[in-house]
Amino acid sequence: MTENNTVSNDSSTTAESGGEVKHLSYGTLIARRFFRQKSAVAGVVIFILLLLFALFGGKICKWSYDDPDFMSISEPPSAEHWLGTDPGGLDLFALISHGLGKSMLIGIITSVATMTIAALYGTAIAFFGGWIERVGMWILDMLLVIPSFLLVAMIVRAANAKAGWIWLIIGLTAFGWVGYARIIRTMALSLRERDYIKAARFMGVGSFKIILRHLVPNLASMIIINTVLGVVNAVASETALSYLGVGIKLPDTSLGLILQTGASTTQTAPWIVVFPSVALVLLTFSMQLIGDGLRDALDPNSAANGQVNA
Repeated sequence: MTENNTVSNDSSTTAESGGEVKHLSYGTLIARRFFRQKSAVAGVVIFILLLLFALFGGKICKWSYDDPDFMSISEPPSAEHWLGTDPGGLDLFALISHGLGKSMLIGIITSVATMTIAALYGTAIAFFGGWIERVGMWILDMLLVIPSFLLVAMIVRAANAKAGWIWLIIGLTAFGWVGYARIIRTMALSLRERDYIKAARFMGVGSFKIILRHLVPNLASMIIINTVLGVVNAVASETALSYLGVGIKLPDTSLGLILQTGASTTQTAPWIVVFPSVALVLLTFSMQLIGDGLRDALDPNSAANGQVNA
């Protein structure tokens, strides 16, 4: 009788020829689990297509994102302007390509920087404990009550147009790591009591080496997932700030700024809002699928581990 049993495949897999055991690296194992999920693969495909559009969309379009066509103001999609134009005569295809690239750049850099600071800070205060942990938690509590959205808006508003996106990254990173640091600190509290941490301390291994080589790597799965999903939060924050007019400024552009431009013409020129909204939704959807896929791939009890016949 044949019965389906779920297996974790954490250490090895059996080759088809001769029953030989083939050992897999951890990275290979995670990759197999990840690409076994159709939704995760779909998310990767959508993200790659969006990335290619952001990188090369402006090159295949004969109009530049900052080159207005004053003979075509708020024109619908046509052979000349594939996705139409905005009220300033700018080609929407070129605008979305550049804006999507800028939004993705801000989201990725902000998310990576945010999680790096949160991981180091959260594990450090948990590892040292005592007065260091108390002071560290007091700092986190103080930062949580600061109106971060307002401060980021003030910082970016004071910057010039060319450097605005850099200051936006700095502002979002400066306040975005606080919540993640609290979560990481809570999880690191249990890790610091593990035998291998105590053994490393007994052997005289430096504190920061223990943090970097033992604590942070053991939280890698959560850090990776939150980094991927953090891109969505960063893009959403950038879009909201730009839509309110305190984010990216002209002559630069982003998805939020394009949506702000089209907000007043929703009834007369809906394509100005529809097309950048579709790009934003697809980016958010793809990152969500990738994040869910990574979560299942890193979970040894997930169905993504696969099944074999016994």
